Amino acid sequence: MPYNNYGTYLRSKYEGKQVYKVIVDGGFTCPNRDGTKGRGGCTYCNVDSFTPLNTRTYKTIAEQLERNMEFAAKRFGAELFIVYFQPNTNTYAPVETLKTLYDHALSINSDKIVGLSVGTRADCLDEEKLQLFDQYASTGLDVDLEIGMESMYDATLKTLNRQHTHQEFLDMMHLCENRKFETCVHTIFGLQGETQEMQLAVAEQLNDLPIKYAKLHHLYIVTGSIMGVEYKRNPEKFQLYSLEAYTDFLCQLMPRLRPDIVIQRLFGISDLAFHLAPSWGLPKAAITNYINDAFIKRGVVQGSQFGMV
Repeated sequence: MPYNNYGTYLRSKYEGKQVYKVIVDGGFTCPNRDGTKGRGGCTYCNVDSFTPLNTRTYKTIAEQLERNMEFAAKRFGAELFIVYFQPNTNTYAPVETLKTLYDHALSINSDKIVGLSVGTRADCLDEEKLQLFDQYASTGLDVDLEIGMESMYDATLKTLNRQHTHQEFLDMMHLCENRKFETCVHTIFGLQGETQEMQLAVAEQLNDLPIKYAKLHHLYIVTGSIMGVEYKRNPEKFQLYSLEAYTDFLCQLMPRLRPDIVIQRLFGISDLAFHLAPSWGLPKAAITNYINDAFIKRGVVQGSQFGMV
């Protein structure tokens, strides 16, 4: 592929074996949801919309991992697994609690587990927690800390009810530099009030960060979110990307992006039971193929304009 694709990276690192991320719900909440900083959570978020049904169905971590590993092995031929704490803020607890939880998860079918991935926010990390991730990485695990940036603009962050500033995010990214674990930044494109030039500028911001991975998402609207309520009342206020327009955007963004950054995801996707808009009318694999075909036809190569824009 003409970009640094995560699946290809994992197959190369693990000698052709199929590596699969297993999503785990650790029972966390968020500081902008429980009243510590705010209520309601991020305006775009309904946790159930991106948590697989199996994970929501099985209550214990052991059951989630065992059942989902079994499913992935049968459905996708998965041989090795990365334990992925995704729903909510997965470092929002004392470090002792986190260690107990992570240790338990990593003990389930441990001979097949090669990694730990943890989704969180910059304001729910500190030096003690970063040292914990360093300890896990020191054991040989493939550890990445996924930190939500979402937007680099404080006005947008305020609208989204993130309850932290971009500078807080940058300060934490600085603390993550030169660690044994890797970092991944999650960002969303198509947020209200952001022009395409503002969104393209995110490439330069990502290039300046000490990251190995990035997740690129387009904004989509789901039921059960604050934004979902707003969309039902006033859909015309949202300028959501069509598949064609988002592909055009990626064709401009990807050449600007540092070539060594591994792209874990090109677009967002939700459980169809929760999805409101935009409707692209294609399954995940077909969307991926559409974007990849566009890259190839247009000669798009990640990093081909790095340092030139």
